[in-house]
Amino acid sequence: DLLRSLGVALTGGLLSSVPSAGAYPNAEPLSGTTDANKIVLQTSNYPTKYEGTSTSAVGRSPTETTASSSASSTMCVEDPAQDRITIFERTAPSVVFLDTFTERRDALTMNTMEVPLGTGSGFVWDDKGHIVTNYHVVRQAKSAQVAILTRVFEDDENSNGGARSSSSSRSNSRNRSLPTATTKPISTSGYGLASYRRKMYPANVVGVDPNKDIAVLKVDAPVYDLFPVDLGSSANIRVGQAALAIGNPFGLDHTLTAGIISGVGREVRSPTGQPISNVLQTDAAINPGNSGGPLLDGRTGQLLGMNTAIYSPSGASAGIGFAIPIDTVNQIATTLIRDGKIVRPILGISYLQSRQASALGITKGVLILEVPPKSNAERAGLKGTRRMDCGLIEIRDVIQQINDDVIENEADLFKALEKYRPGDRVKVTVGRLTSDDVGGNFQYQSKKVTVTLTLSSSESVNTGTLKFNNAN
Repeated sequence: DLLRSLGVALTGGLLSSVPSAGAYPNAEPLSGTTDANKIVLQTSNYPTKYEGTSTSAVGRSPTETTASSSASSTMCVEDPAQDRITIFERTAPSVVFLDTFTERRDALTMNTMEVPLGTGSGFVWDDKGHIVTNYHVVRQAKSAQVAILTRVFEDDENSNGGARSSSSSRSNSRNRSLPTATTKPISTSGYGLASYRRKMYPANVVGVDPNKDIAVLKVDAPVYDLFPVDLGSSANIRVGQAALAIGNPFGLDHTLTAGIISGVGREVRSPTGQPISNVLQTDAAINPGNSGGPLLDGRTGQLLGMNTAIYSPSGASAGIGFAIPIDTVNQIATTLIRDGKIVRPILGISYLQSRQASALGITKGVLILEVPPKSNAERAGLKGTRRMDCGLIEIRDVIQQINDDVIENEADLFKALEKYRPGDRVKVTVGRLTSDDVGGNFQYQSKKVTVTLTLSSSESVNTGTLKFNNAN
């Protein structure tokens, strides 16, 4: 009665104006829910312009409240904890739990057995059943199972759960709210995860990109069980903005941790040793098992990146985690789904890693080990290292520059090549060592040589080289 007569709510000592029951003749009586931090007033029959959730209702009249298209009309003071809860409950069904398995031979019977290999995380990419995760989560697996949170319907409790029409599940938009259904979902605790249960599906490999540590799997799940994650953009991420990580650390499924974006533009190594650039750094706790899970915007819940690695002397979270940015994930995942493989430009040579080359006195550049016969590199005039008749190793070409990009190590080489496509022509500058035998003593001279080379193509690992046993 006091709320109806005054039409105001005291929240933490601040005055927040709310419409009274008598102010709108068509409105239903107000219902209030309280806790230590806020008073929430709800009605199902506010005029349209008062619908929605106000993020700054303090000191504002009802006519100043921002309109929203939300079906519910909850007005409350902004609560970061409630925002995290809302984002988690909306996004958790998009996060999957991965169990990987390998084969071992029994020492006594010599029979081949399937044994657990590890666990990881992933997220639903689309309503076709595509699941995105890290390549290193599945690279040694012979099979994998994906656990998805699926909705529980009333008719599931009363029958065997007959088929439902996928057309009523959701619209075709990628900005998805939770699916609607003709039957009411069962929930024992309001808007929570009580209306979901885990369901296991065998996974097939669609394609992988080891150089970017990205893999795309596919499960044969009905569309009403799939909740694609809401994609964001990593182009305008700023240090300090809130971030949330959801995953399965140490096998504890759907664990939420919170933090901030603590750095951008980082670089980590992929399983093949090639660099992954523009990686996000976060202090949200990431542990073994979080790999492949989503890093979310703490305000909107949109996907910012895919958790992939941590820096830790102990092996547990030390507050330094890394995520592949969503713009990179989006490009690679879309290509893998469409083509099943990634094609990248290469010089067509083999090289010696920088650590090994330094033992030979090569401190800058990339030493060419071998140039295949009849390759574009041989036609361009590049020369590899060789062993002379006397048994000594003759060092010849060291790559120093590609077009305008200076090459100091193999990481610089990979970054430079990412700018081009197979078939592009580039200028490669090498330092060529030549030797002269002067009285039994070899004297070396170095000179710069620039050649024009047509880039070849190299396909990443595809389903032909990584295929689960349960794949069709």
